[in-house]
Amino acid sequence: MTLREYIKLAVKNKTAIGHFNACTIDGVWAIADAAREIDLPVIVGVSEGERDYLGVRQIAAVIKSIRAERDQPIFLNADHTYSFERVKEAVDAGFDAVIFDGAQSLLDENIAMTKKCVDYARSLSKAQSRDILVEGELGFIGKSSKVLDEIPAEAVVGEKNMTKDEDAVKFIRETGVDILAPAVGNIHGIIRGGDPALNIERIESISKAVQIPLVLHGASGNTADEIQKAIKAGIAIVHVNTELRLAYRAGLMKSLSDDCEEISPYKYLKPAKLAMQKVVEEKLKIFGKL
Repeated sequence: MTLREYIKLAVKNKTAIGHFNACTIDGVWAIADAAREIDLPVIVGVSEGERDYLGVRQIAAVIKSIRAERDQPIFLNADHTYSFERVKEAVDAGFDAVIFDGAQSLLDENIAMTKKCVDYARSLSKAQSRDILVEGELGFIGKSSKVLDEIPAEAVVGEKNMTKDEDAVKFIRETGVDILAPAVGNIHGIIRGGDPALNIERIESISKAVQIPLVLHGASGNTADEIQKAIKAGIAIVHVNTELRLAYRAGLMKSLSDDCEEISPYKYLKPAKLAMQKVVEEKLKIFGKL
């Protein structure tokens, strides 16, 4: 099955596919092993910075090799991409999906750039007989995958600033994106003291209006109950990054404690990888079986 087919199945069954970011090979294996253990499809996401660290074509080759060797439904997404050139780079490298993030731009500017990315992906899909998904983003929710003291001032979390049905419909109609990431009270990173509540009614309203799968970014910090309600309301893909980074760092710090005499990286890195894997497994159970 293709990623598109798995997403369609998730929509039908009111479940969601997990999207987890990685910037090291440990992270990739943590995601792959967790998904295989739970027996679910999974998406590995790499932001511009993450794929620069891993290598754009190199991470594409790694994911393809895992998929082929294990016959595992694991897919690669170019997360938060801010220019056409970098979208093209990821699509050319063989990514299964790409996000053009024009959320900080004016609506018409966002539409124009997103459509350019969609048109290129469609042309390559046709030429190479590939199915490349393009995601658009409407409503800025911040950029930081870290623990924050407060909600970023420019992020749109207030009721009046969240993605509106009419804007989403216009965006979908004029860009032709396959999936949409709206601003529905979600925030990138984790807010100390608790993340703001997701607006479940807004998710459901947007989902009915656009009739395409929705993506929840910034799910680190949201409760399992909130996420499950969001999935039932129309979310088909859930992004998690910050919680993985925190788990990796905690696992690594424990390995490299003062009494640690181990010098083999593959040994002292393993607890960090396993800590990430545990988080992925827990999240996949929340998102539900296809």
